[in-house]
Amino acid sequence: MKKFWLDSLIITVFVFFMLWVANAITDFKIFNAFDPIGQAIKDFELTDYVFSQIREDPKVDSTIVLVNIGSLPRGGLAREIMLISQQKPRVIGFDGFFDCEGGLRDTLNCPQLLDTLGNLMLSDAIKEAGNVVLGSKLLQTAALANTDNNDADSLEISDPMFDDYSTHGFVTLPTDATYQEDVKIARTIYPSRIINGKRELAWSVQLAMQFDSVKTNRFLARGNDEELINFRGNIEVRQLRLQSLKNDETATTNFKTMFFVVDAEDLLSGNVQPDLFKDRIVMMGYLGDYLGQPAWEDKFFTPLNKKVAGRANPDMFGLVVHANSVAMVLNEDYINETPDWLEWAIAFVVCLLTVGLFAYIDTNLPIWFDALSVFIQLVELLLITIIIIQAFALWSVKLDLTVAIGVSALVGPAYDVFKSIQNQIQARLTKAKPPVSTG
Repeated sequence: MKKFWLDSLIITVFVFFMLWVANAITDFKIFNAFDPIGQAIKDFELTDYVFSQIREDPKVDSTIVLVNIGSLPRGGLAREIMLISQQKPRVIGFDGFFDCEGGLRDTLNCPQLLDTLGNLMLSDAIKEAGNVVLGSKLLQTAALANTDNNDADSLEISDPMFDDYSTHGFVTLPTDATYQEDVKIARTIYPSRIINGKRELAWSVQLAMQFDSVKTNRFLARGNDEELINFRGNIEVRQLRLQSLKNDETATTNFKTMFFVVDAEDLLSGNVQPDLFKDRIVMMGYLGDYLGQPAWEDKFFTPLNKKVAGRANPDMFGLVVHANSVAMVLNEDYINETPDWLEWAIAFVVCLLTVGLFAYIDTNLPIWFDALSVFIQLVELLLITIIIIQAFALWSVKLDLTVAIGVSALVGPAYDVFKSIQNQIQARLTKAKPPVSTG
């Protein structure tokens, strides 16, 4: 029995070696030109299927109201803030900042400086409201950008005439996109970052902090450098009216409208309920030039996308991504991830037990080995997939069993290769030596 498990352990190590070789080969991107399917689904995760297809629709989150800013100038934004502030919301957030890009403060590079009246109106509206949270942007200084460090060490914030009368939080999302126009996939947020020795909060976390500091501090106490967003829903608007488009072919997600939404035109014309914003979180940002416009600007792919693989259209505005983050914090409905060591431990146990089962079949049922080994691998892959999906759907736990899937797929071929090598070595070592001549 000891020899049986020793052999199984050696073969298990060989399987992990084969997995390392396969990973090294794919890192060189040797097969990319022959893998259009892989390119189409490379950004797909099994948990996306849970978000998109399995989870039930949550109730509309009445704590949060989204306000579209359309293409309003700064004077128009000032009017929006003043009208919202009159209803006494708990906090007003603006998904953006007001500055001159690159610090070039001349009217040629920063034409918004010409709008003197609009700037004064906006500054005064922010000051009078007294509870506005503006956005900021994580940046790298030139010195850090020339290194391999991807962390941020500085912030781009609004000009003092706006920032002095508000708080701010960074709106930067970890999308891996190099440019704003690139395809952006939103799954996570940075809860906070240390910039110049000071803790800076994400914009969504800062809004949650202003609304409920106790729950937000519990969220921050998790201490995660990056948090998965537990998406609750999207907005789908047609003809400037909120409605559920769950069965509508024009909808980009399988979720109904999750948040109250007000268009810029409706707000400025007074076409809103008199107490819609009272004691709520009001989040202002771009949702198209008008609600329902099929805009792509500031829009992301998310796990709620109706097409879980080979996606064609981004499904969620950045403002709604942030709203989902705020809702997650305030509902304390987090997604927990398993540590890396557990991923490798599970993979090792799965591989060792599978190799042991293969060895038993090879010894006792050699005629059925090929058929049974393939069947066992298929069952394992199916079970792992079901476990990942159910753990996420039932307990909001993201099990990363990528390594377990890898070894389950490789254990059969690796076992055959190892046994062939072992048999060849044994054959050479036991080969009969020719008789020695005495004559």
